Amino acid sequence: MQHHYRRNGWWSDVTFSEILKKRVDETPERIAFKDDRRSVTYAQLWSEVRRFAELLRRQGVGRGDVVTLQVPNRVEFPVAFFALELIGAIANKISPDLRAEELRYILDFSRSKAYVCAFQFKGFNYVDMLRSVRGRLSAPVSAICLDAVEGDDVVSFAQTLSVLPEIRDEHRVYMDPDEIMRMCFTSGTTGNPKGVLHSFNTTLCAARFLNRDMQVTKDDVLLAYLPVALNWGYLTLLQSVMAGACTVLLERFSARAALECIASECVTFIPTAPAAIVAMLNAPELSATDCSSLRVMVTGGAPASIDMIRQFSSAFPRARLIELYGMLETGFHSYTRLEDNPLDVIGTVGRCVEEMEVGVLDDAGQVVENGQTGELSAKGPSVHLGYLNNVQANTESFTADGWFRTGDLGEIVDKHGNIRISGRKKEIINRGGKKYFPREIEDLLYENEAFMQVAIVGVPDARLGERNCLCALLKPAAQITLDAVIAMLKGRVADYKLPEELVILDQFPMTPSGKIRRAELLKQLIARTG
Repeated sequence: MQHHYRRNGWWSDVTFSEILKKRVDETPERIAFKDDRRSVTYAQLWSEVRRFAELLRRQGVGRGDVVTLQVPNRVEFPVAFFALELIGAIANKISPDLRAEELRYILDFSRSKAYVCAFQFKGFNYVDMLRSVRGRLSAPVSAICLDAVEGDDVVSFAQTLSVLPEIRDEHRVYMDPDEIMRMCFTSGTTGNPKGVLHSFNTTLCAARFLNRDMQVTKDDVLLAYLPVALNWGYLTLLQSVMAGACTVLLERFSARAALECIASECVTFIPTAPAAIVAMLNAPELSATDCSSLRVMVTGGAPASIDMIRQFSSAFPRARLIELYGMLETGFHSYTRLEDNPLDVIGTVGRCVEEMEVGVLDDAGQVVENGQTGELSAKGPSVHLGYLNNVQANTESFTADGWFRTGDLGEIVDKHGNIRISGRKKEIINRGGKKYFPREIEDLLYENEAFMQVAIVGVPDARLGERNCLCALLKPAAQITLDAVIAMLKGRVADYKLPEELVILDQFPMTPSGKIRRAELLKQLIARTG
């Protein structure tokens, strides 16, 4: 398969530093990244990348070593991440939301040689967290703080930047495009998280394909409020450099802050979760904000309702709303296209990326016919190389003929190959022996304008095994009753799928990438009932 990918040009066999250096040579004074603290040109970025590489080298980090980065959306993230290639190290990106026990597990399991962090984010001290677990790690870990910090046990990049030389060419490592260059751990909502492995070839092609299909160029300004420590946020940074564009990094999302960035920075391209779109559409500042620069907004992780699509078209008349399906293991797998009519492809995640393959498999691993539901599976140049030190997960996740099983259920719904997702295999609700996927009900509920976000959860029941609980966030001043919900659904779906309880929440437990943490939501519901 690798020969096939190369022959077709899907793997271009370059590493990221080659692309970055080309941008430096062509447009050294163009702004590459900016946040609310500072901005860097491509030339300044390259200089800081080389200095950070020298700092890591002096800390004893070398080829094949893992460096864990826990950094929010700041200019220093691409500086630190891009530096690792120059010493041959492997980047392990983790969410700033993770805490001590999660950090300890990941540092040990990944065998990290160094840990790079901000000093504080959202009032939380990351240096103190590392200090609290250091004595329980199986091997020493060097600590590098991007900010000024006191202590002999931590090196400060901010305090050493001005005196650090750029790494010398004789100390540089030149990595192979097939080498593992990054890992990232799955969200770990069930059991311990798994380390997903990617090379330059599996990584860069995903960003290249999306840039091509979304027509991203050097004239674009990207807005990154999705966490860059996670897959989609990180790939956005690659997209930007590969196009020679500029990315504005937003450390903490709010509808007001995002809208202000769109207006002040003339943002053209935004990757996002649906919840952020809903927040912007309901923000009082929207009507007074100039969003005319916005060209594309790509949403993924949850379905866009017809109500949201219509509101989006009204609020951002020059922009196209794209629905995307992807995951850490496969990159960007499918998406709607710029030329699609959004109402024609509503309820789908578009069609497969041209260079990828999608299979809908039955329980025996056989591809089913179009229109039949099965497990969505992937083949192609952006599929990961496997899970770190996890033979069981690799065996279970890949079929004998090379399909990667995503765990998502869906079907191909039309002759164009558009894909509809039914839900996660593990989210199936079993009420009295009758099973269904909550997403089919959730999609219908979004027809009611009262709902901002919904989730159907199966809560334990002594008689039925599980009963249907509807959890909802309502739009400002909206009201809804369980009877009204049942009346809306009655006759449209089987009675055993109807909600039996309605819980109105102020917020859902969410992953950093904007997905509902259903396992955590279920725990909260069980705790409420005692």
